[in-house]
Amino acid sequence: MQKRTLGNSGLEVSALGLGCMGMSFSYGPPKDRQEMISLIRTAVERGVTFFDTAEVYGPFTNEDLVGEALAPLRDQVVIATKFGFDTTVDPRAMKGSGPVLNSRPENIRQVAEASLKRLRTDVIDLFYQHRVDPDVPIEEVAGAVKELIQAGKVRHFGLSEAGVQTIRRAHAVQPVTALQSEYSLWWRRPEAEILPTLEELGIGLVAYSPLGKGFLTGKMDENTIFDSTDFRSTLPRFTPEALKANQALVDLLGSIAAENNATPAQIALAWLLEQKPWIVPIPGTTKLDRLDENIGAVSIKLTVADLATIEQTAAKINVHGNRYPEKLEEMTGR
Repeated sequence: MQKRTLGNSGLEVSALGLGCMGMSFSYGPPKDRQEMISLIRTAVERGVTFFDTAEVYGPFTNEDLVGEALAPLRDQVVIATKFGFDTTVDPRAMKGSGPVLNSRPENIRQVAEASLKRLRTDVIDLFYQHRVDPDVPIEEVAGAVKELIQAGKVRHFGLSEAGVQTIRRAHAVQPVTALQSEYSLWWRRPEAEILPTLEELGIGLVAYSPLGKGFLTGKMDENTIFDSTDFRSTLPRFTPEALKANQALVDLLGSIAAENNATPAQIALAWLLEQKPWIVPIPGTTKLDRLDENIGAVSIKLTVADLATIEQTAAKINVHGNRYPEKLEEMTGR
């Protein structure tokens, strides 16, 4: 497994990480705990050193799972988790207003202590603000994490789905190691302002949903039915109409895959890895064969002609559907 460094921070991780959310949250019912522990440990055997979780995944159960799985291997891995939601409020009781944010410094400190216990560790390698809280100045957030770093409880500070000005303001207080944001062939908005800013400041990008929440694998179409416990059932981009309209992207990946003896998913990940040397995708999976498929993307070298074909063809494809419902989309790019 190749390694990459997130920006100027010196934080070295595997070129591909593992997003653990779907093991216990969001993509249907929670998966078998022992099977997921085995999968996480197998990922380490395969060379994956970067694991992503969050307090709100479950809530709490995903951190606990990741903590148990990685406890015997703690010195070999980098664990990232997140704060920033009010987990005392059930979003289902908020009558459509969505989850509640809470990045007050006292909450950040409480979350850190609780996450350390669930993760069975004495230090969080990378601690992200999950979503920017408009009610708390980002300088206060960065200052709170800076104190946790000085106390030895956190190693690196991260932001997720933050806007350019927020990144700059936070970075001035406590250097930001990584921004986690969605980035893939079907969500390229970060290219306009985010990527140039990260390059200027020496901040890494951790790309979540690099396979378009499963769509870019080519394993679904307009007839795919999502369980009510699968949050894709609520996403505009996963309506039958949008899935049908967006099939052109999968067709593009499939044509490049055929020429490279690869799969559409592998080409989607290989394309991301080619964009910048400080980008680390974190595809999630609950299946061993998918884990191995994703890891295989690291050894695929797309040619200049491949990249040009992808660029020229993708430019003509108009991706249909918003990626989130309105209330969740409002929480991004602040």
